[in-house]
Parts: sequence; C-alpha cells; structure tokens
Amino acid sequence: MEESTQSAMTAGVPVTGEEMPEPPPEVIEAARTAPDHWLAMVDLTWQGEGPPPLWALIGQWRSGPTGEIEEWRDNPEYRPSPQMLDWSEPTDAVDCALQLAATGYGPGKDVSEALARAEVSVLVTATGSPLAAASPEGTPVIPVYTSQSYLESVGRLLYDRRPVAELVEQLPPGHALYLNPTGPVSMLVDTEELRAALAGVSGSEAREPAAPVAPRPGTGAGGAEPVGSGRGIGKPARTAKGSTVVGAGMAGSGMARGAN
Repeated sequence: MEESTQSAMTAGVPVTGEEMPEPPPEVIEAARTAPDHWLAMVDLTWQGEGPPPLWALIGQWRSGPTGEIEEWRDNPEYRPSPQMLDWSEPTDAVDCALQLAATGYGPGKDVSEALARAEVSVLVTATGSPLAAASPEGTPVIPVYTSQSYLESVGRLLYDRRPVAELVEQLPPGHALYLNPTGPVSMLVDTEELRAALAGVSGSEAREPAAPVAPRPGTGAGGAEPVGSGRGIGKPARTAKGSTVVGAGMAGSGMARGAN
C-alpha cells in the first residue's frame, strides 16, 4: 500500500475488542501469516488494475505480534458501492451503468452508451406524445423507465415503449431525459452526450425501430426485466471499471448527473 494511502487509512478511529467488526476467515488466516501488519478490506465492486484507490478501501484490520487481529479502522475516504448501500440489484444494462456511475465505480458515459442501445418505457398523453414533467430542481424533463418494475411504481397510467434513438427525436425543446425516477438512483441525462453516443452506434448494433403499437395502460403487476449487463454476485462484488465520481440521489429526493 502506498505511504499516502496508508497514512489516510490510519487516520480512522481505532476500534478494538468486542466493538471491532468480525474479520472474515481469509483475513484471520492472512493475519496469522503476516503479524504486525495492516490488512485492508477492499470493496470488491472495484476491479481495476493495480492497487485499489483509497476510495475503494472500506477499512483495515491490524494484526498484532502474535498474528491475532487486534484493531479495526474505518476508512474516512471510502466510497460505498451500490451493494454496500443496499440498493436493489440492477434490472438491466442501463440501470447497472447508472448505479455504478452514481457511486463512482463506473464512468457516467457508460450510461449514455447503454441508453443508446436501449428501449425504454415512457408515459404518454392521450395522443401518444411523451408526457413532460419537471425534475426536483425544476428542469423540464421526460421521465423514462428502463424496466417494468420501475414503471409499475408510477401506477396505472398510459405508457408506451420505444427505442431511445426514436424518443430523443421526439423530445420537446429544452427537455432532457430523466432516467428511472422511481429507482434506487436517478439521473438527468445529458442530451448532447446521448446524441453523441447514438451517433457512435453502428447500424448493426442499433435496434430496429419499433413497430407502431397502441399505448398500453399500466398494470401494477409483473416481474422486472432480466439483468442485461453486470455480474451481481452478492455484496460487495459487482463488475465495474472506472472512477468517475457523480452525485447520487435516492428516488424522489434528487438525481445523479452523468460525468465524462
């Protein structure tokens, strides 16, 4: 561990005795073979190359001269991953990218790139036009939902499902997409970044335009769509790369903004 990282880690408040969190078996075994050492616990959602950054370290145990765990210190610089925040498993590729970007374990651009290949549900008016709303900050938006489970939280309202490439061309002037406002974390999508991602999608990768269908009423029932990306294998492990930090807002109380 780098000296600057070690210095920051040991700045945490020491916890000993019964108040110390119980170390996992692999840490206990490592302590026996490495007495008088600091043993860091890494949030396994981070899977980059080389030593983990300071913000991905949950904390560390210290082994004593006999190889027994004697102390724990939280890392004040730790940035919790979606699993450590107890967010629900992502329902699809876009939701996975969104959760990782909101916690800093993935770049914001991954959200736009996943959206560029996606089909989403959108609330519509009686004439079939996307239903406009406003974000908590007052930004004009079109709410969109990547999975049926998030849509069902809205209630029995008229909706349609269409490719994002098609929806972007239907946005009213000055409006942005507001992604999954009923999910564990939401995002106000940068329209220009999304258009750039759409332009980068080749014809073979892009979805075929959906055939026109009549708008459907919400059902209030039904299962979530399967995960289309990521590898949810139990806390605290989920595949992610990148370290762009964006602000997270829980559903109904803010949003995350994508970052390059």
